[in-house]
Amino acid sequence: MKKKIVALPRLNKLSPTMESTALKLMEETGELAQAIGKLRGLNGERVDISQDEVMKQITRELLDVAQTAVSMMFVLEEQYGVDIERALEEHILKLINKGYLTPEE
Repeated sequence: MKKKIVALPRLNKLSPTMESTALKLMEETGELAQAIGKLRGLNGERVDISQDEVMKQITRELLDVAQTAVSMMFVLEEQYGVDIERALEEHILKLINKGYLTPEE
């Protein structure tokens, strides 16, 4: 099974809650969608930046989404006692059961 492992830090200058991280996640997801659509001209407007710069901006927005998702995982673990490792195992099993992933041998 091919994996992409990204380790992101726990932010230590914020006091996030589940609600604040959920709202931030939606905000960051919206910015990613805007970058994908607007910067690639899908809204009909002319794009005056290079394809390389578009991909850099999309990547930055994607990492903002990932950072916020990781922050929410820390909130779930620390404030609600959620076992993220166990949830991850269940998630992988769900992907296998849905046929999106072949189990490791």
